[in-house]
Amino acid sequence: MAEGLAEAGASLMLCARREQWLGPAVDEMRSRGFRVESAICDVARPADVQAVVDKTIASYGRIDILVNNAGISWGAPAEAMPLDKWQQVLDVNLTGAFLFAQAAGREMLQRGFGRIINVASVAGLQASVTGPHVAAYAATKAGLMGLTRELAASWGRQGIRVNAIAPGFFHSRMADPAIPLAEPAIAAFSPIPRVGAAGELKGVAVFLAADASNYITGQVIVVDGGWSIT
Repeated sequence: MAEGLAEAGASLMLCARREQWLGPAVDEMRSRGFRVESAICDVARPADVQAVVDKTIASYGRIDILVNNAGISWGAPAEAMPLDKWQQVLDVNLTGAFLFAQAAGREMLQRGFGRIINVASVAGLQASVTGPHVAAYAATKAGLMGLTRELAASWGRQGIRVNAIAPGFFHSRMADPAIPLAEPAIAAFSPIPRVGAAGELKGVAVFLAADASNYITGQVIVVDGGWSIT
């Protein structure tokens, strides 16, 4: 998504919790001529979030687009879920998105313009008896869809649009351990019988950030190869 926005002309502020994840991404983007700054950030910490917003304003003068993509999960049956892990998933996936929307939203409200894109998941729309079973993750992604609607309603008349993307399975550090559990069902029942490929979230992210979607707010766009319709 960051790559797609950069290709469309956006200047980026990339964030991650660890430098070993952040540094290579920044170097790759800069090698392609994109304008990129970066910051270490744990989205569950309000001070980290505000520091990123402040650095973005200092670097670029404004914030036009926010993509809330930070997410974690914890694989455990609901009956065995440790409470501290449940809370940690909520703090990152849902509270972190709210903190960033709040901090960036204050800046956007001052200018009467902003685009917020929350990255939810099909896990917030449906579950499967065959797993993977991720109660905390699913709850946060469903909550993120509700937050999307509420912020869209709250800020729409002040020039801020808020939408969400609900991806199916795409390869990532977090998803790869769970993909083998879901892949047989995807191959058997999804209209497009495969996991998502690199680059297939670019288009929807750029669309939701661009003027082409100026009459769309409070919506969840599902990008899952049709799996959720079966």
